[in-house]
Amino acid sequence: MSDIQSILSIAKRTIQIESQAIANLVHLLNEEFAEAVQYILECNGRVVVSGVGKSAIIASKIVATLNSTGTPAIFMHAADAIHGDLGTVQQNDVVICLSKSGNTPEIKALIPLIKLRKNKLIGITGNMESILANQADFTLNTFVEKEACPNNLAPTTSTSAQLAMGDALAICLLELRGFSSDDFAQYHPGGTLGKKLYLRVSDIASQNQKPQVSVDSSVKEVIIEISEKMLGATAVMENDAVVGVITDGDIRRMLKKHNDISALTAKDIMTQNPKSVAKDTLAVKALELLQEKGITQLLVLDGENYEGVVHIHNLINEGIL
Repeated sequence: MSDIQSILSIAKRTIQIESQAIANLVHLLNEEFAEAVQYILECNGRVVVSGVGKSAIIASKIVATLNSTGTPAIFMHAADAIHGDLGTVQQNDVVICLSKSGNTPEIKALIPLIKLRKNKLIGITGNMESILANQADFTLNTFVEKEACPNNLAPTTSTSAQLAMGDALAICLLELRGFSSDDFAQYHPGGTLGKKLYLRVSDIASQNQKPQVSVDSSVKEVIIEISEKMLGATAVMENDAVVGVITDGDIRRMLKKHNDISALTAKDIMTQNPKSVAKDTLAVKALELLQEKGITQLLVLDGENYEGVVHIHNLINEGIL
């Protein structure tokens, strides 16, 4: 038990140190941050983000975040830049360099080359007395008092601060560009996130069978239709219009209520005014409605026309839930 408590204590201390450092960034933000955001927003080129060591890994993550939120960006390792990759930087690009000390040899060598090419330089550093801080056109202060590492050596708190500052840049740019959920969907077409942003109920219903019976169908016909179409429900139609729905739950309740079902028809056991969604409804919105109503399927309509059924199992299989 003492080992468990010791481990939890170390973990909590680490998170507390890092969270306090990130919270302190609020007090380090100034007009230079806003000016850097405005410059990137008006820039006709890309954002080239560079660093070495752990800062390079954070730089790569910032690039991914910028690209996914509407700001074209590319990663350039600072060590590779001074050995041939500086050609990555084009005339209208803005360069962001990350360095805790701001004085690493690769960064020191890279700065004059960027300045020579007349690209604007944004420095993200924890040392406001460094070469990077003094030479950058805009300097974003990510000072931290100490690393979470007990030896104050392994980059932990400092890289967390860099990442948070990069996120702040990206989100400012996102909001200033008016980057919407529709835009986000175009950048994230794959995976669960993409599906939540673009998958419509019509995409799902079109892959299902389309259970339907008439108001005069016998109970036997209803049970066969629900069983064969495997969606746990069927629409009830009259003159090509949906007038009700019968679920497997309705069938169970009917069997408990009636000893003789031979004279019953679909009209006798259906639920009128069934829950439905328009075919262009996002699948994630359909899920919210299913959960709100405590049901497992919805009829899908195109205006007044019946298109099919979407079942909660469809949404689970698509990774929406």
